[in-house]
Amino acid sequence: MAASSPFEQNTRFKNILLISGIVLIALNLRPALAGVGPLVSTIREATGLSNAMLGLLTTLPLLAFGVLSTLTPLFTKRLGIEGTLALAMALLTGGILLRVIPANWALFAGTLLLGIAIAFGNVLLPSLVKRDFPNHTGIMTSVYSSMLGLGATLAAGVSVPLADDLGWGWRWSLGSWAALSIFAFFIWLPQLKDLTVPKQERNFLTSMKELGGSLVAWQVALFMGLQSLAFYVILAWLPEILQDRGLSPNNAGWMLSLSQAMGVVGTIFIPVWAEKVNDQRKLVWALMIAESISLVGLMFPDPFLVAVWASLIGLALGGSFGLALLFIVLRSSNSETATELSGMAQSIGYLLAAIGPTLFGAMHDFTGAWFVPLLFLLIIVGAKLIFGLGAAKPQEVK
Repeated sequence: MAASSPFEQNTRFKNILLISGIVLIALNLRPALAGVGPLVSTIREATGLSNAMLGLLTTLPLLAFGVLSTLTPLFTKRLGIEGTLALAMALLTGGILLRVIPANWALFAGTLLLGIAIAFGNVLLPSLVKRDFPNHTGIMTSVYSSMLGLGATLAAGVSVPLADDLGWGWRWSLGSWAALSIFAFFIWLPQLKDLTVPKQERNFLTSMKELGGSLVAWQVALFMGLQSLAFYVILAWLPEILQDRGLSPNNAGWMLSLSQAMGVVGTIFIPVWAEKVNDQRKLVWALMIAESISLVGLMFPDPFLVAVWASLIGLALGGSFGLALLFIVLRSSNSETATELSGMAQSIGYLLAAIGPTLFGAMHDFTGAWFVPLLFLLIIVGAKLIFGLGAAKPQEVK
């Protein structure tokens, strides 16, 4: 067998470095958020903050995602995708470390800063896949979307042990993730040698107006948005629902972990499967049917087959998330359009996600039961089906 040429070896090394950078950036986009939930009671005791103020630690990043996502193309026009992602890792590190300062203002300022950083990463990873892996969009979407889930799972699992068992306290438990973001920053730095600023001199407002007039863009965006709403509702309320069904807090927490783990499975396999077919409508039907069955199962007023319902809804939501990210890539004609569509979809998605858990909880408070809130999620599934079938057709944003 002939030895590979220096050019081939160099290309292979650059690809390995690029993929490693994508994996590490994706791994960094959830721990700073997912690590907060398990530590909320500790943070409350240490800071004296009200539940409403503590809720801002989740809501602030989601609002930052919603506002900054559509503005990301303004940064890529100056810094390119590579430079903007490097900026994101630097801001993320700064935001994480700012929260270590023993002051409430630093806690919220750091949370807002890392929310801005994560918004850039959320939007640009699909664009990067569209540009650099046009023939492998399914597998690369699976890779980075599964890393998002893995990062969240790791952070949720180790936050309390880091704070209590290792004696780091809650601030350094949250601050420890700066080590991972710094590492990702330096692994990503070589990409700045090949900085590529978009060649098309498209006016931002004009391109956003054109995108806003595209039915396909709205179908992709609303599918992403409603998926995000359902995901964050389940993340916030599934343990409470299951405790009312008779499960202990510990078992309810494990059911949420099971749901999240199955979500990672969905993000790994669904995009790879979806890329192999030209029309993804049958896949949308399958995911929506699975989610509907799980929601109906959760309506039972007893712990009947809760592990099945938790697994099924996790798989459906994870698969829908991976599919939504793949739609951004498949429905875009180039990386710049992918950046704009990703910004629009994720802006709508996270603004909806920000109101979802509160609205769901309000329905429970008003009715005193979980039937109506879960029925609301079933209606959301119906809307997702409509928009998902439109987004799944083989077409591109014009």
